[in-house]
Amino acid sequence: MPQRTRKPLADLHNHLGASVRPSILWSIAHRQGIKLPTKSYWEFEEMITMRGKERNRNLSEMHDRFFRWTELIQSSPEAIEESVKAVIDGAYRRGNITLHELRFNPMKRNRGGERDLDNIIMSAVWGMDKALLEYPQVKAGLILIMDRSFPPEQNMILVEKAIKYAGRGVVGVDMAGPNHPKFSMRKHLPHFKKARSAGLGVTVHTGEERQLDEMRFVVEEVRPDRIGHGIQCVRSAPLMRRVAELGITLEICPTSNLKNSILPGIKALKDTFAALIKHDVPFVLCTDGPEMYQTHLHQEQEFLIERGILTEAQVEAARKHAFKVSFV
Repeated sequence: MPQRTRKPLADLHNHLGASVRPSILWSIAHRQGIKLPTKSYWEFEEMITMRGKERNRNLSEMHDRFFRWTELIQSSPEAIEESVKAVIDGAYRRGNITLHELRFNPMKRNRGGERDLDNIIMSAVWGMDKALLEYPQVKAGLILIMDRSFPPEQNMILVEKAIKYAGRGVVGVDMAGPNHPKFSMRKHLPHFKKARSAGLGVTVHTGEERQLDEMRFVVEEVRPDRIGHGIQCVRSAPLMRRVAELGITLEICPTSNLKNSILPGIKALKDTFAALIKHDVPFVLCTDGPEMYQTHLHQEQEFLIERGILTEAQVEAARKHAFKVSFV
């Protein structure tokens, strides 16, 4: 089907480090003199993408394998501007993504403090602005990510930066990263409160791994607008009922959950959606990282319909819901 005939889509869960085409990252790396582990473009492409039946054993392996390279390559104002623009305009041209929320952690792109954080964030804003000038049909916003490996003081700086640039295109905050032994969600309650008081949207990566206690805490204490993934809640009917009662939307990324071994296979994915629908848990469909996982939002929809996981009506309901719950 020609892409121009497809319905407009909203991608609300999209990581910058997993969404830039390998050819663009390759060029950026060489312009900046970054030493890569290979001189072969094709080996580089294989290094930062997942194809066929390839899987990670867990989220930590995914971060170590992929993000350490993409974040390094994007660690300059010029690189971040080019990356953001490429993701937004490319997603519109290839998939009719007319509403795009792009998330990233600027502190993982400033070379450990070597680069100025404000310059990194403003460059992301400029990249987004340039894309929207070329494609006025598109709306977009940036979400700044806090990280579980950072101490609360460091994450608070990110919240303050999100608030500072709220009028320039930053629309929300997130907490992400694999489980970390020293991380405390409770110590970050002031962070979410401050962001919400400033009018920013709040989303939290939780319930992706087997972290039900944390997800229960997030639902009851943080009460985010949305939750990144959150699919482990299907192991608790009371938790699903609570998520539904509070109207918290789950950002579901099917291919990502399969590729990162969060779900063992198609049957588990089908059972997950069946449980969410049974308990009226609101959800949207997202890509997480279309280039890393070699997918796009239409492909996610078609996959779910063809495998009998969701009906066309259910996919359409999720598409419409995404526009309603966007932070943009």
